[in-house]
Amino acid sequence: MSAQVLSYLFVGLSFALYIGIAIWSRSSSTSEFYVAGGHVHPLANGAATAADWMSAASYLSMAGIIAFEGADGARYLMGWTGGYVLLALLLAPYLRKFNKFTVPDFVGDRYYSQAARLVAVVCVIFISFTYVAGQMRGVGVVFSRFLEVDINTGVVIGMGIVFFYAVLGGMKGITYTQVAQYCVLIFAYLVPAIFISLTLTNNPIPMLGLGSTLAAEPVYLLDKLDGLTTELGMTAFTAGNKSTIDMFFIAAALMAGTAGLPHVIVRFFTVPRVRDARISAGYALVLIALLYTTAPAVAAFARINIINAMDGLHYSEAPEWFGKWENSGLIAWIDKNNDGEIQYRGGAAMEQKPVYDLGRGASGERLLTNKATSNDNELYIDRDIIVLAHPEIAQLPNWVVALVAAGGLAAALSTAAGLLLVISTAIAHDLLKKTFRPNITERQELRYARLAAAVAIAIAGLFGIYPPGFVAEVVAFAFGLAAASFFPVILLGIFSTRMNKEAAISGMLTGLIFTFSYIVYFKFISPETNIAAHWWFGISPEGIGSLGMILNFMVSFVVMRLTPPPPQEVQDLVQHIRVPQARPSSQ
Repeated sequence: MSAQVLSYLFVGLSFALYIGIAIWSRSSSTSEFYVAGGHVHPLANGAATAADWMSAASYLSMAGIIAFEGADGARYLMGWTGGYVLLALLLAPYLRKFNKFTVPDFVGDRYYSQAARLVAVVCVIFISFTYVAGQMRGVGVVFSRFLEVDINTGVVIGMGIVFFYAVLGGMKGITYTQVAQYCVLIFAYLVPAIFISLTLTNNPIPMLGLGSTLAAEPVYLLDKLDGLTTELGMTAFTAGNKSTIDMFFIAAALMAGTAGLPHVIVRFFTVPRVRDARISAGYALVLIALLYTTAPAVAAFARINIINAMDGLHYSEAPEWFGKWENSGLIAWIDKNNDGEIQYRGGAAMEQKPVYDLGRGASGERLLTNKATSNDNELYIDRDIIVLAHPEIAQLPNWVVALVAAGGLAAALSTAAGLLLVISTAIAHDLLKKTFRPNITERQELRYARLAAAVAIAIAGLFGIYPPGFVAEVVAFAFGLAAASFFPVILLGIFSTRMNKEAAISGMLTGLIFTFSYIVYFKFISPETNIAAHWWFGISPEGIGSLGMILNFMVSFVVMRLTPPPPQEVQDLVQHIRVPQARPSSQ
């Protein structure tokens, strides 16, 4: 069977499974819609959390970034894994004790202010829509290649699937759907990695294969890769180009942003007890580690195989997969020396991303309207396709190719659904129920939540069609916004009895406005200045959330000292939650 037929089959079966679970777990109350009724088993919640956490950025984009950037890509590994540990061990248990399943609800009650709640709702919406844009883009990338449709059409199809089980099932439907999605995505990620590791190094464990010698010659894989990349005028794989300060600020933004992400925090309220929340966090950490420890190996294997497969290849002899990715707009070749051969070298092949002409060149390639750069590189490869294209590049069986497509969709859809639920919860629960219409019935609240989810899906689709960058970059922006707005407010709200509403509001607004403005300026207003020479202190838009977080802390500390302390009952609550209570002696 062809890869395309198998892709239709695997994707169709996975979609049927997700829709079936959504129908089976249809929510009938706000408790089931928001927190799955609070009775999910810790193992199931751990798997759902892992699927929610391992988004299109982790599954599709992270290995691609590491493949192209080498050691610089470690910022995502360090930031995301460190952030999850910070959230699971430091913040989540205390938030569970406060018994507030949304960040705006926590902010509104902890800071005894509807204004603070409203600001938190705005922050949630900004962060979640930025994050979900990357997920919908990932859905479009998968569909564009394996179902051979336009990226925009792929996004619309993904919107339809997410609409069905997110609006119908709420958190209950999403949770059990994500358990299935985790099984699909991790199997799809590990199987090709094991195949390729065996082929290249004779070692079936990818993490060990990364440090092994090649099967074809007595050379360590990383040494071989460093030699290939430097020989072709690229930066050595194990070296990095980014400055230390930018690496630090990006990793810190990803870490703090992780700890403030609303769609992950709510996960710890779907289990019955605080103890179960800790256990499910441990399960999730183990399940997440399976992918995150494999990603560097996948990246290195892919870089070697791409170089060996593409450099010096005549376009007329290019394999079928190359033409299909080229037709999807995610691979491009510009014949600078008119020899018909693909030269893969260091530097960008063209200015900006490919913009295609309607015609074909002398060798049959799609013509571009982009201006060619002056270097020798002729090949453009979108970073988001590395994981998806690698099985075909490595000539793995068609069923593996189809499996990876189903895994990519599972990763993107799982996180998109969680984010959309957070947006609907913020609007229906935090904005309407807690602020503007406190007297609405549970039935009305549920109806508003579903309506908000539907509207959010439509807006998310637009962001997926017009993304501000590649998947992981967009996600990094979302994490930066979360770090700059939520992390200081949550941390100080838990551990400082002096933190008050004035400081919380001032800090959130300062962090959010500064970070958002910086990103918008360099990505949309003046993209030509988006280079290190123009960045503040050498910090890129990806890492500016850390600086926004520092400003948030500074403003909060100043304002809390200039304004009255919180009411005594709030201080007593914080002290009670923060200090472990002694267990009564059994007599």
